[in-house]
Amino acid sequence: MEWTPSRVALSAAALILIASAGARLSAHGNVTPQAVDTSALPDLEGGNDKWVQHNPYRGNAKAIEIGQSAYGQNCARCHGLDAISGGIAPDLRYLELGDSGDEWFIQRFQHGSVRDGKVYMPPMGEVLGQKAGWAIRAYLETKHSED
Repeated sequence: MEWTPSRVALSAAALILIASAGARLSAHGNVTPQAVDTSALPDLEGGNDKWVQHNPYRGNAKAIEIGQSAYGQNCARCHGLDAISGGIAPDLRYLELGDSGDEWFIQRFQHGSVRDGKVYMPPMGEVLGQKAGWAIRAYLETKHSED
């Protein structure tokens, strides 16, 4: 096989394409849950061990800000930016508002989702904590959609 200038250029282009695709595949990032600083949020009744059943941070601007950051770091890779799912995981804009939605959310946040032995969502409650979970929920309520 003779290395002509066009063959060299084609080979170089193929190597660049392979290298850039590999970089994009590994750019998914660290899937280890990222810590959330909730020190600016009010403490919860009963401490952080006893889970409350209704969102104590609903409408709290600081909680929404913390929740937005926590969502971006821990949830967006599967549930989509701004809670708009690309089809991998449920679109969280459609969660019920208020106490009825809180029940579903906190159950899923605490225990994750497993079907047929496959982990669809890891349990986040022990890793991120209750305050972070409720802050994420407060943020998600600002993204709610009926459409």
